[in-house]
Amino acid sequence: MEIIPYKPYIDPEFESLIERIYPPRVCIDNETCPDCTLVKVDSANKRGILLEMVQVLTDLDLVISKSYISSDGGWFMDGRSVFHVTDQLNNKISDETLILYIQQALCTNRREGIAKELQARLKRDVRPRHVSVENSALEITGTDRPGLMSEISAVLHELGCHVTAAVAWTHNSRSACILYIEDGLDGGPITNPDRLAHVEEQLQIVVAAHHREGEKRSARLTNPVAGRTHTERRLHQLMYADKDYEQCQGCEKGVGHWKGCIRTHVFIEDCKEKGYSVVNVRCLDRPKLLFDTVCALTDLQYVVFHAAVSSKGSFADQEYFIRHEDGCTLDKESERIKLTKCLIAAVERRVSHGLRLDISTKNRMGLLADITRLFRENGLSVSRSEIGTNEDRAIGSFHVTDASGHEVDAHTIELVRQEIGGSVLVVNESPGKLDNRSRVSLASLLWSHLERISSNFSPIRP
Repeated sequence: MEIIPYKPYIDPEFESLIERIYPPRVCIDNETCPDCTLVKVDSANKRGILLEMVQVLTDLDLVISKSYISSDGGWFMDGRSVFHVTDQLNNKISDETLILYIQQALCTNRREGIAKELQARLKRDVRPRHVSVENSALEITGTDRPGLMSEISAVLHELGCHVTAAVAWTHNSRSACILYIEDGLDGGPITNPDRLAHVEEQLQIVVAAHHREGEKRSARLTNPVAGRTHTERRLHQLMYADKDYEQCQGCEKGVGHWKGCIRTHVFIEDCKEKGYSVVNVRCLDRPKLLFDTVCALTDLQYVVFHAAVSSKGSFADQEYFIRHEDGCTLDKESERIKLTKCLIAAVERRVSHGLRLDISTKNRMGLLADITRLFRENGLSVSRSEIGTNEDRAIGSFHVTDASGHEVDAHTIELVRQEIGGSVLVVNESPGKLDNRSRVSLASLLWSHLERISSNFSPIRP
């Protein structure tokens, strides 16, 4: 007779009971610090809440320079989780509408969401620019190789599918991309089951074409669902499932010139008197770093009870006191090794390699196919990309290298610029040529100002 382990029944409404009785409270403090705004959150420590808070601030393009989180007995100690934030120009947050938006987004009665009137007053889309919640989502993972994005977008164009947004990462010879597409014939998601199956089948053929037998790969097309996972979190999940972390190796403690080494360091120790495992991460600072590390910890089912995060110069230091969701610490060496590798992968997946090409032009069917075809024909390989639309314009960025992963020469870039018609801006983000803070501001400023200057660009020639 099979023995079924006992599991107590928990009413689904009970989890939100404390939030309903004591809803989260948010204080926006512009007085305490002279050079940043303090966002203080008093909230019950339920699963995933830290990631939700970081995601709200990150999606608003706010820079988190420091953060202090502490929770014991289910509540943030002293009633506070504190984030030191500025805008992309290192200014305090002074826009009253933005402040109100942050308070509503963090003080969530999440079932109601943000008031539409407030979103309209904010006069900006606060979702990541490459995120779409209305269209079909294509998720692809496999071996990274030059021309893959070009082949995928070409097939989609031939099948009459219009790419409205796309984001792609590469890491450790693996690639993952999410493309949001609509039926080019009718607009909106692809609702016909037969057509949906046909498009997915054709894309699976493309992905499988250059893979050896038994090699991991996937291509999956789905229609919109309520509560769709944040695109960048989903990319982390796809690459984790693809085991891109297996090749990651950290520096041994005391080795690798800890103070000046640009590699990612992860050390895990015990805090036996308090019953925590202590995780220290030191790496180069960059945008969305906190989101990426907290995302990895959350999806690996670890709970953060205390944390201190800060950046100094070009480096960032993060310290997390964690337990597994079942209350256990990391007692096994195999668990520590896996978490170390996963955190290194989470940090490095978003690291930019090669030149950044920012594109803004009138949106049309087949645009992504044409751009990536030009890259392929000129021997360029896409290491990372983010493409989205703003009304009738397509705005995006590609990080490109040559086919061997090395820097692209200026002559090749100029040939591509001429082919595209002058609508490509080149930004050199090579390490050492721009300090981190300059890269943060420059990248975001390009995004915010591309539309303003895009009227001077000529259209991409077919």
